Amino acid sequence: CHSVSQVPVAEGKSVQQTVELLARRLEALGADKQGTFGVDCETYHTAAALGTQGQTGKLMYVMHNSEYPLSCFALFENGPCLVADANFDTLMVKLKGFFQNAKANKIESRGTRYQYCDFLVKLGTVTMGPSARGISVEVEYCPCVIPNDCWNLLMEFMQSFMGSHVPGIPSVFGSRHDSAYSPGDTMVQYMELFNKIRKQQQVPVAGIR
Repeated sequence: CHSVSQVPVAEGKSVQQTVELLARRLEALGADKQGTFGVDCETYHTAAALGTQGQTGKLMYVMHNSEYPLSCFALFENGPCLVADANFDTLMVKLKGFFQNAKANKIESRGTRYQYCDFLVKLGTVTMGPSARGISVEVEYCPCVIPNDCWNLLMEFMQSFMGSHVPGIPSVFGSRHDSAYSPGDTMVQYMELFNKIRKQQQVPVAGIR
């Protein structure tokens, strides 16, 4: 199962310097680099948001993850996660009368994968347009697919390089109980993280220049 969380930028450091600091901690533990990864998210407004009075349009997020190159994920906030094949992007173009792409809202996380024993760590820089907006850390405990069975182990490992910034149990775990974890659960966590970072950019934050 996976945990996806945000790590704050270290005091006096840039996003890139904080990513490098986390990478050094992982490498000091003995983690090996295992290539790169990328997760991206595009926002679509339903037609109701485009001008139907009295109705609130829904947002749909269309996402890709390099770990699942043949899949495309479509998610509604608080709603289902649809897993489709990569041709779904072509379908969205044909549905532009119903869904409009908010291109300015495209957000993605890219970075390096690290393997440490049974753990896979993906350390990413989150960007919107040309600027870095935050840091994502995805940690996977590969042998286990039941979140309740391995959360304590995941948390203990995350403390070894994230210190006090270890996240709480992801909300998506709360509804899973003893059922198997799925790729869609990872994408829901990325969607929540990306939305949190978007909202942080909408309010002035002291100390950021």
